[in-house]
Amino acid sequence: MKHQQCSCASFLCIIAGLFFLATPIIHAQASNAEGIWTWSTPGRNGGPDRTNTLTLKIEGSKLSGKVAAPGRGGQVAETAIAEGKIEGAENVSFVVVREFNGNSVTNKYSGKISGNKITGKIEFTRDGEAQSRNWEASRLTDAK
Repeated sequence: MKHQQCSCASFLCIIAGLFFLATPIIHAQASNAEGIWTWSTPGRNGGPDRTNTLTLKIEGSKLSGKVAAPGRGGQVAETAIAEGKIEGAENVSFVVVREFNGNSVTNKYSGKISGNKITGKIEFTRDGEAQSRNWEASRLTDAK
């Protein structure tokens, strides 16, 4: 009996050790999402493209950040992301809720990180109809 207790205790020690060794690796992979990302959207009525900026941070196991986007009149508005998630090293999702003129618009972003790109979908409702469009952001990198 004593021999079986030792082997169970040893097994639990090995499992605990593997967990603690894997934790920094998981965090390092998740931090791949951190950074500043940009993408352009077409301007209204043939106007110039508008550049959007997404800043992502990892806080523990949670994804947080903000989106800065030019609004009507060219003024840039920053909006905090909500429901930020990162799954594995490459899948991100978050929600952006914008309020203006007494209206609320919700965009649900999801994407996959590959190198310095995030490629995915933005889901939203317009005129009562669920819609989506493709989304691709590039990471801003230091020009050294």
